Amino acid sequence: MPRIEDPKTFNCPTPVHILMPKAKMTASAKKVLRSVLEVSKDDLVFIISDDETKDIGLAFEAAAAQLCAKAPTIYYLKEAERPLYALPKDLDKLMDKFRASKTSGSLVYINAFQGFLEETPFRLQLIRKQKDDRSRVGHAPGISVDMMNDGSMTADYEAILKVAKRLMEAFKNAASVKLTGPGGTDITMSIEDRGFDTDCRIPRGGIGNLPAGEIWCAPVETNANGVFVCDGSIGDMGPVKDPLTMTIKNGKVVSIESADMEFGEKVRKALSLDDMSSVIGEFGIGLNPQAKLTGNLLEDEKAGGTTHIAFGNNIDMPGGRNNSKTHRDFLMKSPTIEVRYKDGTKATLIKNGKPNI
Repeated sequence: MPRIEDPKTFNCPTPVHILMPKAKMTASAKKVLRSVLEVSKDDLVFIISDDETKDIGLAFEAAAAQLCAKAPTIYYLKEAERPLYALPKDLDKLMDKFRASKTSGSLVYINAFQGFLEETPFRLQLIRKQKDDRSRVGHAPGISVDMMNDGSMTADYEAILKVAKRLMEAFKNAASVKLTGPGGTDITMSIEDRGFDTDCRIPRGGIGNLPAGEIWCAPVETNANGVFVCDGSIGDMGPVKDPLTMTIKNGKVVSIESADMEFGEKVRKALSLDDMSSVIGEFGIGLNPQAKLTGNLLEDEKAGGTTHIAFGNNIDMPGGRNNSKTHRDFLMKSPTIEVRYKDGTKATLIKNGKPNI
C-alpha cells in the first residue's frame, strides 16, 4: 500500500483508518513497557530508532510519555552512515548524558531499528554501553509494524511468563540436554550449572529482545556434539530454502552442508569472523503463540514450537564464556528436548514442539 501523507499537512481531520494502526502500535508498546520492562512513572526511557522504523519509535515514545513523569529521549540512527560497525560518537555522548540524569527509578532503553547483517559488532557495543545495574534494555533490531499490530508484540506476556517459569524450574539441576527433530537434528549439549533466563520479564541490569517470548541458556562452550539441522531461519540471513546441516564437535562447527551451496558458503563466512564465532553460545526455546515464522529471527526465535542454537558471543548470559565479536542464531521447527539431570534421571520437557510439563 502506498504511504499516506499525514493528513495534518492538508489541514483536514485525521481519518479513523489512519489513526487506528498507530493507536494499535502505541497500545502494544505500552503493554510491553508495562508487562515486560515494568516501566513506572519514576523511570527514564531512551529510544533508538531510524527512518524505516520511525512510526514504531514514535509509538514507544507516546507510550513512555503516558507511563513516565519525564518525557522520553529519542535518537534516530543516520541512514547515510549505515551499516554501522561501531557506536556513533554522538549517540555515545547522548547516552552518557542520559545515564548521568538523576532519577530514583530505572533507565530503560528501547532499541527499535532495522537489523543489518553487518551491524552485529555495533549492536554488541550498544547493549554493553547500555547495560548496568540501573538499566533495563529492550533490544529489537528488525522490529516491524506487523509485529506491533497483529504479531508477537500483542501477546499475553503474563501467560507466557508462567510457562517460561515452569520450564526454567524443570531445567534446574540439569547436566545435559538432547535435542532432536524431524529434520534430522540429533545433538547433545552440556548445560550443567548454566542457568536459564527469559525475556518475558526484564529486570534491572537485564537485557532482552522485543518481541519477547523465549527462555535460553549458555551451553558449556566445549561440550556440544552432534548434528543440528536448521530448517527455519538464520539471524540476519532470513529463511532457509534448503535445510542447513551443521556438524558440531566439542562445541565448534566443523562442517556445513546445504543443497544451496552458495548459501552454505555465506553461512561459513559468517561463522568465521573470529576464533569464537563458530563456537556454541546459546540454546533457546520459543514460547510466544502470537509470533509468526516470517524469516525475521527477531520474531521467529520467539515462536512457539521452535528452538534455536546460536554460535558466538554469550558473555551476557549466566556462565557464558564466548567472547566473539558476533552472535548468530539458527532455528529449527518441532523440536523434542530431553534433559538428563545430575542424578542420572531423564525427562522430556518439549515433545514435537509442545511443552510437556
